[in-house]
Amino acid sequence: MLKNFSKWLVLAALVGVVFIPSAARAQERHRRGGINQHQRHQQTRIRQGVRSGELTRREAARLQAEQARIRVHEAFARRSGGEFTLRERRRIAHAQRHASRHIYRQKHDEQDRN
Repeated sequence: MLKNFSKWLVLAALVGVVFIPSAARAQERHRRGGINQHQRHQQTRIRQGVRSGELTRREAARLQAEQARIRVHEAFARRSGGEFTLRERRRIAHAQRHASRHIYRQKHDEQDRN
């Protein structure tokens, strides 16, 4: 009886080690928001930059094109298997971080629309 109990205890510990971190990652991903939420935020930043004059029309067009390329990559990744793999998700997130940096740099480059 004690031998079976110890086997179950070890099994329960292994299950906890495997599933608790994945649940924490899922919760963290939910807290940060998803890919679509990030894209909406970046579109809002671009529109705000145009309205305030921080972005020229040409800069805004380039940034919009970059966002469109990211959406195409996302659509392709979704079509290729239904759900993102971790690698695809990381690639899209990486592209979004670069796009976010580009938006910031263009909004703060001392050029303004007249």
